[in-house]
Amino acid sequence: MPINFQLTAQLLFLFLLSSTLQAQEAHDYLHELYDARHDSPFQQKIKELAPVPAGVVYIQRPGEDEEIIRQHFRSMKELGFTNLKQIMTLPDWDHEEIQLMALEEGLIPWWYGEGGWEAITPELIQQLGLPGSMESKEVRRHPKMLDYQQGVLEKRVKRLQALRKENPEAQALKGSSTAYDPTVGQRGLDLTDTGEALFVEWAKETYKDISAVNHAYNQHHHGLQAAGGPFTSWEDFEERWKAFNHREMRVIRDILRFKADHGVAELAKKVQEFKEFDPEAPYRAGGELGLFRPHAYFGVNFPAIAKVMQDAGSFYPSIHYTWHFDQVLDELGPTVYMQASYINDMFKGGWSGGWETTGGPQQFGGEKFGQNNKGFTVDAPEMRQFTLSMLAAGFKGWGLWSWSVRSAGAEVGEYSLLDHHNEITDRARAVGEVAQAMQKYREELWEAHKEPMVGVFFDWDNDAMWTAFSIKGQDSLRFRPMQARVGLTRALINGNIPFEYVNAEDLEFGLAQRYPIIYLPGMLALDPDLLPLLENYVNNGGKLIMDMPGAWMDSYSALFPRGTGSAFSSLFGTVLREYQYSGINRDWHLEGEKLVGSIGSLRPEGASILASFSNGKPAVTSFSLGEGKAMILGYEAARACFRRGNEAMEDLLRTFILEDKSPVFECEGALVYRLAGPSADHYFLLNQEEEKEVQISSSTIHYTTMEDAITGEKLTIGEPLTLEGFGARWIRMGK
Repeated sequence: MPINFQLTAQLLFLFLLSSTLQAQEAHDYLHELYDARHDSPFQQKIKELAPVPAGVVYIQRPGEDEEIIRQHFRSMKELGFTNLKQIMTLPDWDHEEIQLMALEEGLIPWWYGEGGWEAITPELIQQLGLPGSMESKEVRRHPKMLDYQQGVLEKRVKRLQALRKENPEAQALKGSSTAYDPTVGQRGLDLTDTGEALFVEWAKETYKDISAVNHAYNQHHHGLQAAGGPFTSWEDFEERWKAFNHREMRVIRDILRFKADHGVAELAKKVQEFKEFDPEAPYRAGGELGLFRPHAYFGVNFPAIAKVMQDAGSFYPSIHYTWHFDQVLDELGPTVYMQASYINDMFKGGWSGGWETTGGPQQFGGEKFGQNNKGFTVDAPEMRQFTLSMLAAGFKGWGLWSWSVRSAGAEVGEYSLLDHHNEITDRARAVGEVAQAMQKYREELWEAHKEPMVGVFFDWDNDAMWTAFSIKGQDSLRFRPMQARVGLTRALINGNIPFEYVNAEDLEFGLAQRYPIIYLPGMLALDPDLLPLLENYVNNGGKLIMDMPGAWMDSYSALFPRGTGSAFSSLFGTVLREYQYSGINRDWHLEGEKLVGSIGSLRPEGASILASFSNGKPAVTSFSLGEGKAMILGYEAARACFRRGNEAMEDLLRTFILEDKSPVFECEGALVYRLAGPSADHYFLLNQEEEKEVQISSSTIHYTTMEDAITGEKLTIGEPLTLEGFGARWIRMGK
């Protein structure tokens, strides 16, 4: 349907009826509380420095001498890159010598860029003879400060160089760690001998009392007793725990959690060792595990890793097209934003970034799943989409793999910004332009926040319980919660509805009311302790939505109490009696659409029925409680949108989500992400089709200026915006 630009222009930015202040008063997003979520002295230091590194990996090719290396670095600097994410030298070259060359050419030779500076304190400002009244951004750019921090970085290189020379066999301290530690066992239930012994110690520390273990492992339920009966002592547990009943699910959850906790504890040790050597340098963790994989099955707990990074550095994912998008059939575009947002949102108030991400086209290698052919076009438009999606998700910088290609062996000629002949490409220039804009608006990016309409709930125990059932049943079950999250966020992204991932710890921290809507997607296992928090959220004006198969059990695999008089029925005004299934022996339909998956048997007890299945049974209920409401969608509403192209199910889901609400901005024909700031909002527009013109409009926010953040072009509010085919655009809206 063609866009009526004249009509849109008349409606556009009728903004003008209310000021920015009034718009903010409509909903309090609790930005200060958000900033405090992972606050620490180290995070405060980073916020003061406000780094937004734009880094690349330099891979030295045979024959590249000092002159050529320096020319590479000068080209990077000229394009706009700020640092080297990594240096990969030839066997007979000294790594630290190349780092010193980089510093001399104006590039910081680490992924963290200016995040590795010494803290800028009043004492340091006075020491350098700078006025105490000087603004932070001017202090950071002052020649005296730049010279001083250059010295700090040079000393770090030389300390590392000395460390390596003292012990040539030793590796220099590594400032990063991946998500998974295999020393206690491989994925799933596998445990090494060491892992088995440590698991017993973990159980003792976790449960304290043997009776708590028996209760957790459902020894009071029929048919779940371990061989030999309930455990009588810790000595008995150590002797017999491996003889657990194959029907018992909590012990599987515990093995997975033990592995995750062990990995986090090992990470903390590595961080401590690193910080003892250099307390100023940031550490990064997260790493080489695709965000669409079943994390509990892999023994990984990303929110727990983020917690360690609170006092240490930065939280990051690895994002490579051939390696990390298998479960979404190698789809790119909105999935990049989902992936980056997951990491950013699990580290609220902390420094997250894309420190291990793709840089260019690739056709070989990668995971074995997803599409049969793993080739991708990664040209200038795609790199604009990629880098801007990361910024839009809240990342404060990225490190691209790579500047130059591997010259032989696996991955030869793949991934790089340069072509095979080391010539600069359009994509390198495009990324450099983004990098320059990042530096120009670094302070605004650090001040900006998402303003989410929907909080997408994530719970590690829910994922773990799905995994436990998959190990004893269908392998596909462990992917279900991820599929529900992807489906929900896909529907939100396609409707330009801002969202943010949220977990139980965030709610406990007091952030529930940040979200006008909280959605519980695919919440098979619900923690009963959450209900008071959720009830308080609804009473205070929140809108809570749960879909199927929600609240089937608790995190111990026991049936969740959902009957008359339960806390559940008091919250939702509905009894959830049981579950049916659509798509095998019988089909269920809603609003003319065929459903696949779990169907809830709903009996309203105070709730109203918003929609019914074609057989007349309640499909959607809504219950008013206090100032808010709680809704049940009696089908797998989120997961139904997992695969792209299911527009009817997305429309239906958005109808129930929005109901009496509307987004703060609209834009037909493009995906739009927004970061809100005190002096300006930043919009990131992505085009999934050929070149087109689109229009952003809002009825609640008043802007005074509009410009292209990358080119600096001044734009007229109300005029159409041109988007290149399959590309992206960064628009700055001044207030």
